[in-house]
Amino acid sequence: MSTSPAAAPLEVKKPLTSSILLWVRTDQPRQTGMDHWKGPHSGIISATPGLEEYRQIHLAEHNTGLWPAIDGVQTAIPADRKIDGVAEVTFQSVLAPLKGREQTKLAYADEINVFRRTLLYAGPPNSSRWYDVAGPGQTVGARALVYLRRRDGVGAGAFRKFVNEQLAPALAGTRVLKELRTQTFLPWIEKLWDTPDVAHDNPHDQHFHASVSLGFTDTAARDAFFTGNVIEDLSNRLAPQVSAIHAYDVTATLTYVKNGEILPRYQE
Repeated sequence: MSTSPAAAPLEVKKPLTSSILLWVRTDQPRQTGMDHWKGPHSGIISATPGLEEYRQIHLAEHNTGLWPAIDGVQTAIPADRKIDGVAEVTFQSVLAPLKGREQTKLAYADEINVFRRTLLYAGPPNSSRWYDVAGPGQTVGARALVYLRRRDGVGAGAFRKFVNEQLAPALAGTRVLKELRTQTFLPWIEKLWDTPDVAHDNPHDQHFHASVSLGFTDTAARDAFFTGNVIEDLSNRLAPQVSAIHAYDVTATLTYVKNGEILPRYQE
């Protein structure tokens, strides 16, 4: 299996996307919170003006980390910081977030019903990349969501360049992916999503600087990716750049808004 870049340039979209990392409340059954997020809370977010896409990424309850061990890199996901889900929000334009301020207030008020901690990671325009790696008729049957923490001493600009110009082509070059999306983040600022009655604690050494969404034909293909020879080459590329790689098992990815339209029912 090769990790060389694809022979032909990949078609790529560069939308404006933000991710909100979510931890559900622990004083009620986890599934209660996940169902409320999937149901009533999704309706609040979907109605936000100016959305190009809105999808929920539901993560497995038991996630110790899919990425194999690397010396000097944290690949085991700490239990006390393990994420339950991610809201991935893509806007139609740079000014679109301003249109949704009233709806955002409703989301703020509902968060306490579902979550105990929420963290917004935003990126500048063109920092999110969606790569056209699926062939005609190919669909995603399994996903992994990978969060990267930049190593001390690696500059933000150099890291973004690494993700876009080295890591993404190497991932695409594996020829096994049916989805490849990357995000590189601006420095985390609590005030961008400082919702009431919900925790936003995020120590500096816990910040993330990029994410990668990987889609596969099925769970067997995903498992083969993380246990095969290709992962060693990717690990060697990543090790000088990152101090942590948290690769999550995704149980469901639900799309509620697509191409600017609210779907009558979420799409899996």
